[in-house]
Amino acid sequence: MKQSELFKKLLPGFIPLFVFIIADEYWGMKIGIAVALLIGLGEMGYTWIREKRLDRFVLLDTALLVALSGISILLENEIFFKLKPALIETILTAILAVSIYSPLDLIGTMTRKYMKGVEMNALQETVFKRNLKNLFYIILAHTLLVYYSAFFMSKEAWAFISGGLFYILFGLYFGFEYFKTFKSRRNSQPENFSTPFDGEEWLPVVDEIGQIIGKAPRSLCHKGEKILHPVVHLHVLNSNGHIYLQKRPMEKLIQPGKWDTAVGGHISFGEDLQTALRREAFEEIGLENFTAKSLGSYRWDTDMESELVYYFLSYDYTKIRLHSLEVVEGRFWSPSQIEKNLGQNIFTPNFEYEYQLLKKRGEK
Repeated sequence: MKQSELFKKLLPGFIPLFVFIIADEYWGMKIGIAVALLIGLGEMGYTWIREKRLDRFVLLDTALLVALSGISILLENEIFFKLKPALIETILTAILAVSIYSPLDLIGTMTRKYMKGVEMNALQETVFKRNLKNLFYIILAHTLLVYYSAFFMSKEAWAFISGGLFYILFGLYFGFEYFKTFKSRRNSQPENFSTPFDGEEWLPVVDEIGQIIGKAPRSLCHKGEKILHPVVHLHVLNSNGHIYLQKRPMEKLIQPGKWDTAVGGHISFGEDLQTALRREAFEEIGLENFTAKSLGSYRWDTDMESELVYYFLSYDYTKIRLHSLEVVEGRFWSPSQIEKNLGQNIFTPNFEYEYQLLKKRGEK
């Protein structure tokens, strides 16, 4: 789910609050509560008739609005009402935090429940997780600001911070993301790469979150132009936890003669992630009909190139068969052997980085 889609789902839940603020300003709190309650019930009724579901976020927002406003009237203290939006955002922030920083993926479960039949590939899953993190930090900062305004600022300032500022922050974020994508497209200038590179392999040009924004010839991607392009890596482990590495030929332009990940290669323009992974696995180590688990992605920058690396793990080691001039040698290394040789110019820096990622995940 994109940020904009989640934003649209949250918007109806905050409408009763905005209506209350306006009605309270002109007719007082009691009338404001009544109008907001009617709006909330109307929204829930509309959703039920159109989509046959109860909008729980609107229900929660309306219920808290009425409850805390009622307490404010009874105790003649408006602080309970003013804390309402902060309480809702605290719940939302907690759900996002659990989904991002724990094994319990609440947002993913909710997405699969309400978007049945929609599957995400590794690239889309990476984008989804990055968007969740961005949403988490934005909403967390806004929540803390609402708490502060409720206790230490005027009612007018609180009304702006708890209402309009929420959407301004999201608008600025979406604007920044759009500008970044637009700038990346202009910098990549794929339309200028056509004539001088006929007959060359073309690679997709991507932005920071993996969205394809153009294409470029392979040679240009390796000339220090910092054109971000996607690649696939596959780590192959045996039953003892030893890692299969390939030795790069001396004539390679990048890191010649060093030991590297079992499989590594570019995704061609127009090729999907899984197709590229299986093509490269067969071309480099003769691996066919294997299963692989996605471990995520990261950006890798060197003086020569910029890559968005999607890395995978497989235990189908018995199917390895070297048959390509691209690989001069291949063998299994134990973790202790790798540890002894780290930093000795034996492995590629990229492999040493990924080895540490594997250790953190407990995969090695």
